[in-house]
Amino acid sequence: MPRGTSEVSEPMYFVLTALRGGPLHGHAISKSIKELSSGRVQPSVGTLYGILERLNERGVIAVDREETVNGRNRRYFRITDEGQALVEAEARRMQEAASLVLRPTTFAPLGSRPTA
Repeated sequence: MPRGTSEVSEPMYFVLTALRGGPLHGHAISKSIKELSSGRVQPSVGTLYGILERLNERGVIAVDREETVNGRNRRYFRITDEGQALVEAEARRMQEAASLVLRPTTFAPLGSRPTA
């Protein structure tokens, strides 16, 4: 079952959240997602780079810089202002939805209502 809105899947949300701390490369993003989600969200390498590509195409992340480390290219991504607004809107949406379940209820259970 897909999670999140049609705009932001759960793995996308965690990518954007990870990038709020500053530019990261793919492996660091993956480690951050695992940590932020307490190990619950662990996209494969292919899935992660697919997410990064889609987010980049949408303009919510951008390539910050590229480096060569031990002969391998390392691309760093950063969140854009649009990405920051998107992840904040998604967090507010989830908070509102959670408040429906987590707030104290003012209704008495069905079996305990007084009868007239």
